[in-house]
Amino acid sequence: MTVMGTDEAAERAGAPVAAASTGSGKPRRLEFLYFAVRNKKLLLGLSVVVLFVLFAVFGPLFVQHPMLNYYIPFRPPSSSFWFGTNYFGQDVFSEFVYGLRESLLVGLLGGCGATVIGMTLGFTSGYKGGLIDEALNVLCNVFLTMPALVLLILVAGFLHHTSSLVEAILIACTTWTWSMRAIRAQTFSLVSRDFVGLARLSGEKSRQIIVREIAPNMSSYLLLVFILSFGGAILLAASLDYLGLGPSNGMSLGIMMQQASDWNSLQLHLWWWFVPPGAAITCIVGGLYLANVGLDEVFNPKLREL
Repeated sequence: MTVMGTDEAAERAGAPVAAASTGSGKPRRLEFLYFAVRNKKLLLGLSVVVLFVLFAVFGPLFVQHPMLNYYIPFRPPSSSFWFGTNYFGQDVFSEFVYGLRESLLVGLLGGCGATVIGMTLGFTSGYKGGLIDEALNVLCNVFLTMPALVLLILVAGFLHHTSSLVEAILIACTTWTWSMRAIRAQTFSLVSRDFVGLARLSGEKSRQIIVREIAPNMSSYLLLVFILSFGGAILLAASLDYLGLGPSNGMSLGIMMQQASDWNSLQLHLWWWFVPPGAAITCIVGGLYLANVGLDEVFNPKLREL
């Protein structure tokens, strides 16, 4: 599953969302809340994601052994070492806690960056049209011809030092294309609405119209875009880390899996070394996907289960 694979899901979710968001008010917000607390997919997905976020925030309080200390290697999970020790005798639980925090941080920064870039270019392209729209479309198509992971591997391979911030920036700069196209399409559908025409007649500037009139009517859809970008950024970061192109110093879930693979944890039956990071990535991305589907059903009246 890659970021590019979320394009169809985002466009499917977005078409009814923009229409449903128009004419927002307190009754409509209460209506969304009514269906949100009854949507099992949304509640399950959010519960999983929130659980891991809380674990990343408060997990260091339960770390008993420093991550860089060395103990007896190959120790299975026990009361002393909850996730056991790895090939070198390091505490896997402490690696998991700090690795989870790092992976979520990179995913958050990368997802936010990709969403902001996609929103900026998508709103500009959809609202302005003409030559600006054509130029931005050409730029978008150029990036679309190059798979995000391949481009990230090429760029990261030329960098001598990669930090988590640099990794997040690289992810944001290579995964904005699908969100830009989807937001552009939604903007096109809203530009022809009467409230946008009235705003133009009142003398409002283009930026004010986009911020005050168009963006609020796409708020629910933009939330879905961010969720998909967040999950995609986590997967891409884990892929880079697993290939050895992640942060030079530090720990993440992808780096844990890379080290477990390099030191033959599967052959040595050290399942407690590679299962926790792999399960965490699967649960987080799966929870975000469930939350996205649940929100789609909440925002789209045609998909709601009464």
